[in-house]
Amino acid sequence: MEGFALFRKPYGSDYTLLCGEVQSLAACSELSGRSGFVIAPFAPSREEPVLLIQPDRVHRVSVSEGICHLPAIPICSQSELSVLPCESACSCNPRSSYHNDFATFHQHIIQGEFQKLVLARRLDVVSEGAAAPADLFVRACERYPRLFVSLTYTSQSGLWLTATPEVLLENSGDEWKTIALAGTVPFSEDVRWSDKNIQEQRYVATYITEQLKPFTDHVSEQGPYTARAGHLAHLRSDFCFTLYNSTRVGDLLQSLHPTPAVCGLPKHEAFRFIMANESHGRSYYSGFMGPLDVEQNTSLYVTLRCMHIFRNGYHLYAGGGLLTDSVEELEWQETETKLDTMRRIICNENEIRKRNTKTKYENEIR
Repeated sequence: MEGFALFRKPYGSDYTLLCGEVQSLAACSELSGRSGFVIAPFAPSREEPVLLIQPDRVHRVSVSEGICHLPAIPICSQSELSVLPCESACSCNPRSSYHNDFATFHQHIIQGEFQKLVLARRLDVVSEGAAAPADLFVRACERYPRLFVSLTYTSQSGLWLTATPEVLLENSGDEWKTIALAGTVPFSEDVRWSDKNIQEQRYVATYITEQLKPFTDHVSEQGPYTARAGHLAHLRSDFCFTLYNSTRVGDLLQSLHPTPAVCGLPKHEAFRFIMANESHGRSYYSGFMGPLDVEQNTSLYVTLRCMHIFRNGYHLYAGGGLLTDSVEELEWQETETKLDTMRRIICNENEIRKRNTKTKYENEIR
């Protein structure tokens, strides 16, 4: 099978299109010694494996030229896309579902089983007149210049649009980099961080430091500092390091993914709990994607602020980290704010404002 990946790096001046055969891998560790565009799920399985597009064609055009100058861009036809699953059109209440999940997750944190759990949710949007995927990609690039924006397709994963701020692993020559990103508030020039957000970000930073130890003896950390991501702000720390052995990149990815920013602590116990208790499977949300050793460059990003595109609608995903002092309504509102990243691509601003006004009114009378 053949797939494609169309992407633009943060502040990038080029669009890059990779096309080629797709290889399925059972685990992130199998990425060692390989090159291509990676599409990895939260939980690799036979149904949702790690996918590697091995490019036989690489095209670049400047953003100023426009996407129309890319040759033979293989945007899949509507007939190749799946139809939204039946449950997406049902009358289930997403707020009620989140309430039940929050209660389950939070209770186990309070009982001391976990330091942190990340609770994700999925928003199903039915749309009779879905926009052309290439148009959605260009909209995302224009709206989010600071983010890694990608449009990817394989027959196994389907079609995904992502606009994410979180680097999982990238290199510049012999120097490698990852980040700890946690805590989310609406962006303003005077962001105030709560103790909960500061603690959550520290958990992630400490975890990354520990995971890097078997692979390097020198790590420099910068941060935490406030980083803007579209209409949101996050707490971020940057880690720079060299690798003992650059051929073990797959092992490093296996160790890092999933980070506490998308999973929890302790990692393995949190992962099993999420798989058993979250209402919706995450699929390729909160996995990672990007070029791996393509023309000697690696830029892998955590798949946040994303949507799975169907013939007649979309699945939008968002999540948030829960600690002992988490408040359900605040956590719900954080996911709503994160969902706006993709909603702003498929809806107009009036629809976004109308929804936010309605939500504010409902909260006031609740």
